[in-house]
Amino acid sequence: MNLRYGVLGGGSWGTAIVKMLSENNDVINWYVRSDENVSSIKENGKNPKYLRSINLKMSKINPSSSIIEVVNKSEVLILAIPSPFVDDELKKIKHLISEKKIFSALKGVIPESHLIVSEHLNKFYKIPFSQIGIITGPCHAEEVALEKLSYLTVACKNKAIGTEMTNSLMSNYINVKFSKDTMGVEYAAMLKNVYAIMAGICHGLGYGDNFQSVLISSCVREMKKFVLKIYKTSRDINDSEYLGDLLVTCYSSFSRNRTLGNMIGKGYTLKSAVSEMSMIAEGYYATKNAYELISDSSQQFKIINSAYKILYENKSPRKIIKDLTIDLD
Repeated sequence: MNLRYGVLGGGSWGTAIVKMLSENNDVINWYVRSDENVSSIKENGKNPKYLRSINLKMSKINPSSSIIEVVNKSEVLILAIPSPFVDDELKKIKHLISEKKIFSALKGVIPESHLIVSEHLNKFYKIPFSQIGIITGPCHAEEVALEKLSYLTVACKNKAIGTEMTNSLMSNYINVKFSKDTMGVEYAAMLKNVYAIMAGICHGLGYGDNFQSVLISSCVREMKKFVLKIYKTSRDINDSEYLGDLLVTCYSSFSRNRTLGNMIGKGYTLKSAVSEMSMIAEGYYATKNAYELISDSSQQFKIINSAYKILYENKSPRKIIKDLTIDLD
């Protein structure tokens, strides 16, 4: 591959994307905010903070603590910065990105605007939707590190750009499919984090697998109804980029959102649970966005409504979940 890729973000998912791209591509520029971490990566060929088991192919990777340097050297940018921090970083490069192809690998919304990333990029940075793509799962960074067979979906309205990214990420342990349903894929990636928090809360409260199966099947139906309300197009909600991503996020021990919910279910306050976690749980911000989008018909979206009451209205998780069990089938 001859394109020069720039990965913005030095966390687990950013590190996993750098590893995947280095299988097929010769130049990966990598923005890692900390000078200390950049020096460690250059010296040891490993990210000292995340996925430390990965031996990075340093002959292909150029880490830098300057986001401007990385953007200037790259033709294609991949956003892997946690959503609470991404807009501050985008402001630094606003004058540099108008001609770039930009892919979002985030699974949430921008807190400042309550928009999904593609809408935020288009509204505030005037990036055409034809230059924006989405990279989504079902896929956990930890399993990429172990080179366990994993699946990705690349969504883009511009098929040529999307196909380039699909081929760049493909390897013997990564299967990649292409989709043109950018809005549906991105909203599904947002919603699965909300539902994973709810699955975690139920687990923390002591509900078992039998109830979880009913909860998650209800989440699938609610996701289908939500995405159809937002963006009507032909899609099969049972495809891996919708249902598969939801399942892995709700069930996996690697899921940050499930972990956050589990702690809340066990009695942690939201503040104490967030402070104890070392990574951002995107579902907290996604819950507010999802609720605001369906506020005129929130009773039709009982799981999102319940998540909002627990996370933003400080309602009792035990009581809210007990009330929810009556409505599920």
